[in-house]
Amino acid sequence: MRMGLESLVDDELAASVEETRAFYVARAASRGDAAAPDPRTPQGLREVRRLEQERAAGVRSPTPPTPPIVEAHAEFAGRTVPVRIVAPEGAAARAVHLDVHGGGFYMGLAARGDERNRALARDAAIAVVSVEYRLAPEHPWPAAPDDCETAALWLVERCEARFGTGRLTIGGVSAGATLAMATLLRLRDRGMAGAFAGAALEFGTYDLSGATPAGRLIEGEYFIEAYAGHAPDRTAPDISPIFGDLHGLPAALLLVGQRDILLGDNLAMAARLCAAGCEVDVRVYPESPHGFTLHPTPMARAANRDVQAWLTDRVARG
Repeated sequence: MRMGLESLVDDELAASVEETRAFYVARAASRGDAAAPDPRTPQGLREVRRLEQERAAGVRSPTPPTPPIVEAHAEFAGRTVPVRIVAPEGAAARAVHLDVHGGGFYMGLAARGDERNRALARDAAIAVVSVEYRLAPEHPWPAAPDDCETAALWLVERCEARFGTGRLTIGGVSAGATLAMATLLRLRDRGMAGAFAGAALEFGTYDLSGATPAGRLIEGEYFIEAYAGHAPDRTAPDISPIFGDLHGLPAALLLVGQRDILLGDNLAMAARLCAAGCEVDVRVYPESPHGFTLHPTPMARAANRDVQAWLTDRVARG
């Protein structure tokens, strides 16, 4: 058997390589030697979160965007978590997608995904519920997976009544993909393996323990200490899903950039899912670093189209 990255890269992406490479060269040059805020300090943490708020505000349209966003709360078994909901206008929802934002567990906010989620509602008639989970270091593990599980269980219980469909998918970006996997494992362990029809996972962090070769590449990063530094065993699947029993999970789409430090981690997760009998679709995008689907490049546009098409196909399968 022969395996190589070339088999995971769509040939049509070759036309987007030069423009994408040029974007990141210009981006690096514009940043120069400016030091990023240090989240290990209270002032630095406030600054990175302020910048994240600015980025979320910067992607919003100056005209009233549609479909509108509705702020609500998901409630289950005495737990409550804020959510942002966008539903198709003028059409019934074909499914509901649970979106989990990224940000290294210590920053980020659900509003950062508003435009992508509106596109999914508008173009694919899929309602999106984005969960505003609690952030580390103020709320370390297991606060974030608790909140994501709450939103998932609320949807399982209420989506038919609220959205007119019981069809569910889940997805996440970076730390959000990690939390999406943790959520699926929690639901599977509750005997609800079939609750979600598919998972679209973008460059997740699946080993926070440093016990695997891929995990050692990010060992010592701030986000790991902030989120799970207190945990007695960071190989627990609720923290590092790569170590979980992955049987019984839904079909998964894994996207990752060829220049992402987490490339190996994502390929390892794909292999483990495949070995567990899960349907897995892995796609690698050239010249793309971590977080690339949030950047204005042709490679990001292609990846976002791929996610939407994959979710549409999962929903169509009934």
